Amino acid sequence: MQQTDSVNWNSTNGSALRIASPGHAIFAVTMIALGILDLIKGDFNAIWQPVPKGFPAREVLAYLCAFISLASGIGLLWRRTAAVASRILFIFLLAWLLLLRVPHIFVAPNVETTWAGAKTAVVLAAAWVLYVWFAGDRDRQRIAFVTGDAGLRIARSLYGLALIPFGIAHFLYLKQTVVLVPGWLPWHVFWAYFTGVAFIAAGVAVLIGVWARLAVTLSVLQMGLFALVVWIPIVITGANAFQWQEFVVTLVLTAGGWVVMDSYRGMSWLALGKR
Repeated sequence: MQQTDSVNWNSTNGSALRIASPGHAIFAVTMIALGILDLIKGDFNAIWQPVPKGFPAREVLAYLCAFISLASGIGLLWRRTAAVASRILFIFLLAWLLLLRVPHIFVAPNVETTWAGAKTAVVLAAAWVLYVWFAGDRDRQRIAFVTGDAGLRIARSLYGLALIPFGIAHFLYLKQTVVLVPGWLPWHVFWAYFTGVAFIAAGVAVLIGVWARLAVTLSVLQMGLFALVVWIPIVITGANAFQWQEFVVTLVLTAGGWVVMDSYRGMSWLALGKR
């Protein structure tokens, strides 16, 4: 099966480390960094936000998120703990999406709530792919729908679905997007529209299985370029709190997308009907 092959191709036999792909390593390190930052800050990072101020046991939940991020990130890198870490992260993120994100999308359907749900969906998609890769025989037998090819397809579809709100936001917040285009680039409005269309097109391609591998790869490249071209110069010159949050979000989304991208290894770049 494709997910098993992905692990075998990249694992180091006889080593305590278990690196299934470059995206896996980057995602794990990113989760570790998020966990450390959250423990220092004592609050939710931009990936978990928004969480209402009056939410029950909010501070305890913030530290729980930090611990889950840190522990799962470390666990994902080790052969003996990768399966457990991916399972825990998958379950936690799935609960976060279903209990905190989806209800708000239906109660207050707007760009902010949809954007928050899309962020969670990308990270969940990455955790799901890793769970499919690392699941043990018991999980494959008992919950084959989650840990088999069907689970992998759902994870990819979640990622594709999340890309669409990212693109729509470029149109609804055109002015704010145009401001972020570096001054040395011409046609600022064009780039705002182009990147928005690119996200939407990539999301649709993944959902319908048309050139899905190419679409995911280009979406990850685009997010990585956002971090490199837009956010890093802003951070270097002095970013405010909001800009720091967006920088962190971009890094996490890039890492999550990279895992999903790696799940397409072995598939043709121009495959049709493959999700």
